[in-house]
Amino acid sequence: MFHTVQNKMYHVEILPPKQDTEQLEADLESFSKKYNRVINSGYCACITDNAMGLLGFQGSEIIDVMGLDVNPEKVVIHLNTFHTKEDLHNILDTCKSRGIKYLLIISGDGSDRLPRLKPEDVNAMDVESVTSVELLKYIKDCCPDDFVLGVAFNPYEPPNHEFEKMQRKIDAGASFIITQPIVEKNDRVDELLKKYPHIPVIVDAWMNKKLQILSEAVGYKIPDDETFDPVVTLKKLHRDYPQCGFYLSLLSFKTQFDLLPGIWP
Repeated sequence: MFHTVQNKMYHVEILPPKQDTEQLEADLESFSKKYNRVINSGYCACITDNAMGLLGFQGSEIIDVMGLDVNPEKVVIHLNTFHTKEDLHNILDTCKSRGIKYLLIISGDGSDRLPRLKPEDVNAMDVESVTSVELLKYIKDCCPDDFVLGVAFNPYEPPNHEFEKMQRKIDAGASFIITQPIVEKNDRVDELLKKYPHIPVIVDAWMNKKLQILSEAVGYKIPDDETFDPVVTLKKLHRDYPQCGFYLSLLSFKTQFDLLPGIWP
């Protein structure tokens, strides 16, 4: 993942169509256009997995069904714990068959509509519920040479808890880290970089003008700011974190995407 910094490759978030969409063909076409635009621009397409607990189609499934080209260095699939064991292995098998190697393993946001992996599904009999740690270890054990596995870091959680969990993720086989979205220099992210200088860290830059959505996403109150400019913020984050890659959340393809080539220093 260090290559994304060297080659100025943004990680651009793309949300798959929701399962309850009333315009599936149009949504699939829109997804495909965004995906191809990201790839052809030299960036990484990062495809979410039931973001915020809303049931959506799985990224690897759409890539397969739509026949989209895969450059192994330009695709990251999110994978959370809200799946059946059968579905988990179907996703892993599809990723392997399409040459997708980067997976971001997260616990995920649940809902009553989503199943969840049981401890026995991932050979984790000493826990009450499956988190990203157990899922990561299971994938590492069953597919040791197939994937490069990353994990999330949440700077809004109590630091002792979050850093203890991060160490367990590293011990389980994580080899890159993507932070939760931030809008300014962050002490917890600074500490993360000091603790793990040899692990690639991708800073998540919030690219939507509505900070209230960010508050809901991270479960932490972020003051509303009507003057918030995502592009200006991204430029500041580049100055603050020159050693990092950058993940762009909720980027507007209509108004912001074309500005990206001129932002990375």
